[in-house]
Amino acid sequence: MTLTSDIVREKLTEKFGDSLTEWAQPHGILTFCVPRDMNLKVLSFLYDDESLAFRFLTDLTAVHYPDRAGEELCVVYHLHNLVANRRLRMKLYAPVTQPDVYTATRIFSSANWMERETYDFYGVHFIGHPNLKRVLNVDEMDYFPLRKEFPLEDQTRIDKDDEMFGRG
Repeated sequence: MTLTSDIVREKLTEKFGDSLTEWAQPHGILTFCVPRDMNLKVLSFLYDDESLAFRFLTDLTAVHYPDRAGEELCVVYHLHNLVANRRLRMKLYAPVTQPDVYTATRIFSSANWMERETYDFYGVHFIGHPNLKRVLNVDEMDYFPLRKEFPLEDQTRIDKDDEMFGRG
């Protein structure tokens, strides 16, 4: 039997009910949202269920949505079933004031580096991570550079001619 997005959604809905939301299929990739305290339960189910077998974590990152009050940080997991060649995207939201998410390193060893990188750039704190520290930025950095909290350029600079940058 071919693993389709409908089958995946049906099995997830059967197991977790209405707690999974925001179902969509942009560019053919099944996408849904989970409550942040359920990420490990859903990831474990997707990994362990023999008919689903999403056993490859392709990517783990975050997105900063500063206008979403209480849901400013979105952690995104991209999973792949290599046998059926099926992909899915799982998202969860966390407030920027308490960006705590359970680590997936016990399910996917590849999550180790990806969670460290996500912490380094977005400030998501992965609870239970074995070595959560900066990997690409200096330890003294007291901000998270990929959050949209700063202007893209210094507005006080006078050494630039706006016409040279298409703004004149």
